[in-house]
Amino acid sequence: MRVGLYPGTFDPITLGHVDIIRRAAALVDKLVIGVAINRDKGPLFSLEERVAMIESECAKLSEQTGTEIVAHPFENLLIDCAHDVGAQIIVRGLRAVADFEYEFQMVGMNRALDDSVETVFLMAEARHQAIASKLVKEIARLGGDVSKFVTPKVHEALTERLG
Repeated sequence: MRVGLYPGTFDPITLGHVDIIRRAAALVDKLVIGVAINRDKGPLFSLEERVAMIESECAKLSEQTGTEIVAHPFENLLIDCAHDVGAQIIVRGLRAVADFEYEFQMVGMNRALDDSVETVFLMAEARHQAIASKLVKEIARLGGDVSKFVTPKVHEALTERLG
């Protein structure tokens, strides 16, 4: 069984994330969405809320693709999380060249820790390349319309949280 791990903070999950999840699901039998517990980032949504959003958004994708998609919170090293969930592949989404530079360093470190876990990069679709959770939250905080960047359920959660 091919198991992939797509890690991130997902605060909140965006259409860019959903696009990468949909495409990654075609590559593996099981896709684990690793929800990072990153206290330094000060997430807008709690871990439980982020996991619930991912489960809600991925249920239909799982049915459509036939790939098991599960959310898995983690606070340890990414490579250790990959071991914990039995992943042979780490999936990373790229939006721009700046993402690649950071990801290139991460791949090198992860391969130094365990070269049996491969990293696969998926480019975000052109219409999703500018979407970043950080920017979505900032736009929403300032009263802007983020409906074209997130699903209706996530938009509702943002509106409730930020007013």
